[in-house]
Amino acid sequence: MTADHTIRREEDITIVLEGGNAIKASLAGRDPSTDLAVLKLADGTAVPLPPFADSAPKLGHIALALGRSRNSHLVASTGIIGGLSGEWRPRRGGRIDQHIRLDLELYPGFSGGPLVNAAGKVVGINTHGLTRGRPVTIPNSTVDRVVDELLEKGHIARPYLGLAMQPVAVPESLRGKVAAEVSAALLVVHVEPSGPAGKAGVLLGDVLTAINGKAVEDTGDIEGLLATLKVGAQLNATVLRGGAPVKLSITLEDRPSR
Repeated sequence: MTADHTIRREEDITIVLEGGNAIKASLAGRDPSTDLAVLKLADGTAVPLPPFADSAPKLGHIALALGRSRNSHLVASTGIIGGLSGEWRPRRGGRIDQHIRLDLELYPGFSGGPLVNAAGKVVGINTHGLTRGRPVTIPNSTVDRVVDELLEKGHIARPYLGLAMQPVAVPESLRGKVAAEVSAALLVVHVEPSGPAGKAGVLLGDVLTAINGKAVEDTGDIEGLLATLKVGAQLNATVLRGGAPVKLSITLEDRPSR
């Protein structure tokens, strides 16, 4: 495993092993939203696995970050776990099970390397690629989940609607036709014809007011909803079309790779 943003090309990848030996590797899968990538060693080369921590780190625990310099020398930085919180979503939309903020310096070459606790066990993968200006650690639970799906599919399946939308005010004259009687909704400004919403009959100019009976007033409402659903889930959407409510059923599909 490594940090996705450190993989600048998908061919001619070299891995430096313990002792300085270098071998070829191929890219088995990558996920920019969690900044994780899986590399497969050439010729089935086996390497010893480090011990992994069974429990989450604690605030104030001593931590050791490991990486390699530009000359492939092993380097280290030590500090403490400076902050912990619950599940969070970086700007690219992935789901990280725990926010682990490090109170230590990560120099160039540390992204993609492990964070090790005082017992010598790996608690996650360090990266500068998820936040601006400060390092975080992707916990083992997230790494395990992403690895399993990358090895199975080569990418992380993420449901999408295939719509571009912007918030608009709902005129008072139409609020009585909206079940939630909200003052704002989402105007559809672009529809991908082959996307899930396009296939379900959503049209340019429709005003999306609710999904599964819950009002949507901002694009953040849609992003939050999609983050909790899987490909294949069915949504019951309500749109205003020509001033009249129309109900549509949308089956979520996997977002195509660009």
